[in-house]
Amino acid sequence: MSENTKELLARISDLQSEIKKLKNQKKYGLVWEHKPEDVVLQCAENVPLLKEVQSRKIVNNDCLPKNILIEGDNYHSLSVLNYTHSGKVDAIYADPPYNTGAKNWIYNNDYVDGNDAFRHSKWLSFMEKRLRLARSLLKDEGIILVTIDDYEIATLTLLMNEIFGEENHLGTVVIKNNPQGRSSVSGFQVSHEYALFYGRSSKAKIGRLPRTQEQIDRYKQSDANGPFEWRNFRAQYSTESPRMKYPIFVKKDCSGFRIPKLKWNTERQSYDLLEKPNASEVISIPVDPNGRERTWKWSIDTVEAVKNTEMGVRLDKDKNPSVYYKGRMRDEWMLPYTIWDKPDYSASSMGANLLTSLLGEKKFDYPKSLHALIDSILVLSEDKNATVLDFFAGSGTTGHAVLELNKQDGGNRRFILCTNNENKICEEVTYERIKRVMKGYKNKKGEAVSGLGGNLSYYKTDLVNIDKLQKISDEARVKISHQAGEMIALREDTLSEIERTDWWQIFEGNGKLTAIYFKEDKTKLPELIKLLEKKNTPVVLYAFSWGKNEYKNEYSTDHIRVEDIPEPIIEVYKEINRL
Repeated sequence: MSENTKELLARISDLQSEIKKLKNQKKYGLVWEHKPEDVVLQCAENVPLLKEVQSRKIVNNDCLPKNILIEGDNYHSLSVLNYTHSGKVDAIYADPPYNTGAKNWIYNNDYVDGNDAFRHSKWLSFMEKRLRLARSLLKDEGIILVTIDDYEIATLTLLMNEIFGEENHLGTVVIKNNPQGRSSVSGFQVSHEYALFYGRSSKAKIGRLPRTQEQIDRYKQSDANGPFEWRNFRAQYSTESPRMKYPIFVKKDCSGFRIPKLKWNTERQSYDLLEKPNASEVISIPVDPNGRERTWKWSIDTVEAVKNTEMGVRLDKDKNPSVYYKGRMRDEWMLPYTIWDKPDYSASSMGANLLTSLLGEKKFDYPKSLHALIDSILVLSEDKNATVLDFFAGSGTTGHAVLELNKQDGGNRRFILCTNNENKICEEVTYERIKRVMKGYKNKKGEAVSGLGGNLSYYKTDLVNIDKLQKISDEARVKISHQAGEMIALREDTLSEIERTDWWQIFEGNGKLTAIYFKEDKTKLPELIKLLEKKNTPVVLYAFSWGKNEYKNEYSTDHIRVEDIPEPIIEVYKEINRL
């Protein structure tokens, strides 16, 4: 074969490869130039594990859930959590750097400023990796909230659509977090930020907030059954919202009402009535006192869903049976609006000032309002036992809000906070705040503020060098097994170490034990099994093995469940590296 032919064939091969790449490129969506990140690349040669800092453990009540604070880069923390908490998290709150160009975040050890031509690409690369890891932590019904401002709202929305699915975008809320406003290049006084809510799947449903005084005051009528309002027809004429116009059959004795059989007529854009009222019913249609045709307040589906709880029939002022809407009492709830403008959402008075009072001095710029976080958590999950994750924990407002909510409603929510220790933020701000909120403190006026209680375990991420993750050596497997104890204990929610030898570790918590046998030499394993069998409690035994399911049949008993290490850990990290 001639040199020209070889060169031609090589060129054809290159072109074929290029065509394949072009065919695989995204046809629609967000496209940017990916920028490699050092902390991500580290994980191809290092495995992140956890080491507990015992001196920072806080225990107020052994019966309460253990909250977690992880010090380290949040990419490493999220990687660890993909092993310990995959599919276990109810709610995620994330307040990432807003990429304003004001050198407020670091990428590959350098501050990113407004002159960086790749500022947006770096930010998107940074966020994509973390959001993909965060998604896998959520339960199917779980929800993530990400706050952002105008600099990246458009790109973040597209990125969230790509990762979580546009169909799972539950809504975007505008929060008035800076009532005083700040000047901008455009001349506007910026006083808001955005909160994007996305579900893990179609099972996700947002929670409710306490009703406002305005909502309560809406129900000006009242009787022995409580406050109510009459059927306040919507202020639309008949050409608008045609599906909101339909007849209701009302019982003459006010004992109830029903939606009759109807069929939608596409040509006329109205409902055809398929039955007549019986002798005990009258027809009610949405016509106002002036005879103008309007629409009902709710759709047919909504009325069917709430008619037994939120609607009823009374005699109106003309003694005609009429539909009314039941009022809500002060302790009841409502779906949230998409604009949040309570004065308590101010990041200045309820964020910065509160934190300074709590710590005794200013140590953190732009903390979130405690009240904005409380309401955010309520919307993210109505479960009082929810696990709430914040992987941009900063000043620890999310942890504070979880503790405050538990105090208010007797809940047992728990938090997981992840933050780096840049400028000692984790040690001197996040941890110090949570410690004072749990144990109590004196504010700047010298007044004693009672603690909210709660427990905390403090961990640091630790990188274990394994040379090459895709082809991990036997020596590296042994190394991981020896150092994975605290991470496995966190996975099993048994956070108190009660025994450690040269061969094993044993942890306890929540009425069970977790044992880790980390030696490849099985000489002492029967001794550990015998010890565990004597304990009258469920046990999970993690035994070192070179593969998977090597000892399940051999050592499992009625109350001992056997798991492998380190292969499941390695598999998680291999999958993360493929993302």
